[in-house]
Amino acid sequence: MAHRREQATGNRQQRRVIRAQRSVASGTMHRSFRVVCGKGGRPLLLAGLTGLLLVAGCRQDMQHQPRMFPQRGSDFFADHRGARPQVLDTVARGQLRDDSYFYTGVVQGPNGYRQELDEMPAEIPVTMEVLQRGEERFNIYCTPCHSRVGNGLGEIVQRGFKPAGNLHDQVRMAQPLSHYFYVMTHGYGAMPDYSSQLPPADRWAVAAYIRALQLSQAANVSDVPAGTQIRDLKELATEEGHPEYAQPWPMPATAVQAYPPVASEGTPGMAPGYPADPKITIPVSKPPQK
Repeated sequence: MAHRREQATGNRQQRRVIRAQRSVASGTMHRSFRVVCGKGGRPLLLAGLTGLLLVAGCRQDMQHQPRMFPQRGSDFFADHRGARPQVLDTVARGQLRDDSYFYTGVVQGPNGYRQELDEMPAEIPVTMEVLQRGEERFNIYCTPCHSRVGNGLGEIVQRGFKPAGNLHDQVRMAQPLSHYFYVMTHGYGAMPDYSSQLPPADRWAVAAYIRALQLSQAANVSDVPAGTQIRDLKELATEEGHPEYAQPWPMPATAVQAYPPVASEGTPGMAPGYPADPKITIPVSKPPQK
């Protein structure tokens, strides 16, 4: 009997709470507070109403305050556009790029086309620090395809990729210095661009290191300063117990043989060179005659 009495009491309390919630939903909040809290619920009712009024007032103020919706029209401006056009002849901070050669690697030639130069930009002094930086970036991003010595037989060639460009052949040796910067910026043939991985200063450092690497692989005895001891590479490799290091690098059997180069598609073949020598338009100084 005691258990049934407690259960009945609990059911009555639960029904009271349910009726109070329904009263709140129907707007009779004062009677609901009296049911739940008894006669002492009036102060709580007033406090609750005051809080609701304050919250409602703040919401209405923020709900209707002036604001701009992106990509929408506006009645505030005469052209009824919310987005304002950029001011003419202004440049964002850090995007001046007044030296186009530093950022592009090309200049406008006398014939109106882009022209590559065999020189470093004025912003990059040729120092040992720059060459060391270029060697570091080259070993990270270039050696998987071109190898540490730049002969185009990197590690991925042994895993089925086509041979990369040999930086020591006659074609690459004859290229001007900024050509390597341009290729790293835009890509060439099967090589993608590395402009997102390498900022302009690092691209110039890599180009400088490529030139130093070419000189090191094609150096003569006359290029060595007088008094410097010269030793043959085969002799050094034999002393280290790796005579194969001084042998020619064989082409891996897993390498994909490239198609014959096509002059109009760049070198190496199999993929078109990019860009295909775009023309630089020279502004017309006077209107054409009709």
